[in-house]
Amino acid sequence: MKAKELDQKFDNGDDILDSLDLSKAKRVMQDQKRGDVDFPVWMLELLDKEASRIGVTRQSIIKIWLAERLEQLAANKALQRTSR
Repeated sequence: MKAKELDQKFDNGDDILDSLDLSKAKRVMQDQKRGDVDFPVWMLELLDKEASRIGVTRQSIIKIWLAERLEQLAANKALQRTSR
């Protein structure tokens, strides 16, 4: 199948997974590197309560919140660059 045909199927909302070879697919920028952070006890308690409330681990909620904040900062910077 040519790229134009695949693009057209995708744009039409058709399922294109059968047309892709996912055996070599990789998610970029997903390597892990450990980073230790010390938190005050009160902050850990609140993190644990919120993590429990939404059904995730403490580590997961920290990652989620950090990712949201970093994406927000990146979006704000991009907006500032385009508004000049």
